[in-house]
Amino acid sequence: MTLEEVLIQKPAERAQCVGTALEEVLASAKDNDSLTVGVYECAKVMNLDPDSVSFCVLAVDEEFECDIALQIHFTLIQSFCFDNDISIVRVSDMQRLAEIVGDKAEQLEDAHCVLITNPADGSWEDPALEKLHLFCEESRRVNDWVPEISLSAR
Repeated sequence: MTLEEVLIQKPAERAQCVGTALEEVLASAKDNDSLTVGVYECAKVMNLDPDSVSFCVLAVDEEFECDIALQIHFTLIQSFCFDNDISIVRVSDMQRLAEIVGDKAEQLEDAHCVLITNPADGSWEDPALEKLHLFCEESRRVNDWVPEISLSAR
């Protein structure tokens, strides 16, 4: 999908399309071992190898909206992403995000931040990831620096 096609979509269609694209990218990145999950783990990756980071997803539930430490971490992560031209989105359903990126065997406690990284060989490309980058670029043009995406319920 081109930027022009994304722009002519109705907002509801665009949100659903982008949510589906995010789920596809997360599943694909998980299969390619290109995910980093957790605030502290993501901060380590960003500090050690910022060029490997392709996309960032921040998730917060109502339960954590008043968590000052988490909000400070989010602010720092967002700033890092802006400084390094990393596309970033926010989702409001951490449980659903944890379902997508986690294994059934393990319960993810900290799925507040998820990074999609590029493999060392650079061979992984995903059209859905390009769609997400276009969505973020469009959002920045209208001063929505961290757009929110809805994940479909299962």
